[in-house]
Amino acid sequence: MPADAYRITNGSTFRLRDHDPGETGQFKSKKEGRERLEAGRERLRELQSVLYAHDRHALLLIFQAMDAAGKDSAIKHVLSGLNPQGCQVFAFKAPSGEELDHDFLWRTNRCLPERGRIGVFNRSYYEEVLIARVHPHILRGQKLPEDRVSDDLWQERFESINDLERHLARNGTVVRKFFLNVSKEEQRRRFLARLDEPEKHWKFTLADVEERKSWDRYLEAYEDMIQHTSTEAAPWYVVPADHKWFTRLVVADAIADTLEDMDPRYPTIDERKREELAKARAALEAEAK
Repeated sequence: MPADAYRITNGSTFRLRDHDPGETGQFKSKKEGRERLEAGRERLRELQSVLYAHDRHALLLIFQAMDAAGKDSAIKHVLSGLNPQGCQVFAFKAPSGEELDHDFLWRTNRCLPERGRIGVFNRSYYEEVLIARVHPHILRGQKLPEDRVSDDLWQERFESINDLERHLARNGTVVRKFFLNVSKEEQRRRFLARLDEPEKHWKFTLADVEERKSWDRYLEAYEDMIQHTSTEAAPWYVVPADHKWFTRLVVADAIADTLEDMDPRYPTIDERKREELAKARAALEAEAK
C-alpha cells in the first residue's frame, strides 16, 4: 500500500528535508492515480457502512498544511460518496472570543466524532503549535497567565496533545493525521492559478503572499510538531502534495487501511431478534394474499 511509506510513528528521527513534495511513488501518471483513487474510495464506502453499523469506534482525521496544499480538495475528493450521516467535517479558523476564554483544546474537543462516525478536522488544535508559534502576537492574544508563557510552552502543548490523543485511543476514537507537504514553488504556481480564475478570487488575500515570508519558520514548526506528536496510536502521514492526484490516493489508502485495521463488524442478532424478523416477514407476506 502506498500510504505505508508516508506514515511516521516515531518522530524522533523525522527530518522534513528527507521528504520530497513532488514524489508520486510507483505511479507514473494521473490516469493510474485516478484508478487507484476510485478503488480506494470504493473501499471507504464499504468500510464506512460497517463502522456506522458497528457503533463502537470513531475515526478522527486531521489535515494540516501550508496554504494551497490541497486540504479542501483532498477532503472533497477522497470522502465523496460517503454517507453524510456518518461523516462530520469541521474547519477551524481564527478562534472566537468565547474560544479564547478556554484552553487551546476546548473548541476542537466539542467537535469530536461520535461512535460510528468519521470526523474530519480541516486544521485543528495543531494550529496552536504552528501559527501561534510563528506569529508571537497571536499567542499574546490568548489571555494566558503570564507565568504559563515560557520556553517550555511548546513542549507542554505537545504533551497535552499526546495526552489527548492517547485518551481518545483508549476510548475507541482512532486518530490519523495528514500533513500535506507542498513545495514553495508549487504553492506559488497555485496562487497564480487562483489569480487567473475569477471564481477562486474569494480564496485569496494579500496576507497569503505575506505568509510566504515565514515559510522557513513554518517548516521548522511543522518538523518539530511531527517529531514530538507522531506516535503509534496517532501517527502523522507526511503526504507529497505537489501532485494533487497522488495526495488524494495516499490519503484514501491511509484511511481505508486504518478502517480495515479497526476491523468493524456488522452487529450479530440473537434468537429473539431472529424470531422478531421472522414475524415481520410473515406479516408482510400475508398482506399480499
